[in-house]
Amino acid sequence: MHPDFSWPVRIYYEDTDTGGVVFYANYLKFFERARTEWLRAAGVNQGELSASHGVVFIVKSTTVDYHCPARLDDELKLTVVIERMGRASVHFVQEAWRITGLSKELLATGRIKVGCVDTVGLRPCAIPDDVLTKITING
Repeated sequence: MHPDFSWPVRIYYEDTDTGGVVFYANYLKFFERARTEWLRAAGVNQGELSASHGVVFIVKSTTVDYHCPARLDDELKLTVVIERMGRASVHFVQEAWRITGLSKELLATGRIKVGCVDTVGLRPCAIPDDVLTKITING
């Protein structure tokens, strides 16, 4: 959606390591969920995209900067913003914020490059026009 799109995540015991801190790789799962919900909010269902157009989105690359740890029971807000749009790829900037009452604290920043590939050979292909329109209008 637009730059104000966010998705809530609650931290559960299963998300933490033995020190009670969110395991670093879980931020990638949280970011994935937020992008999926962002697509859904734009009117794009990934299962239908695969069935109707024969394409899927795959993660090409990621970088994550960790600023502050999340802990058990924290309430997070995950944001999704398009940084750059290509014909067959989308570059996102995503952030994880801890929300405590009226205050918020930046915990992690991710840059994720997602590519569109065909389902048969997993070769890069153009994002379908109808999908491109939906995410461009809402992104």
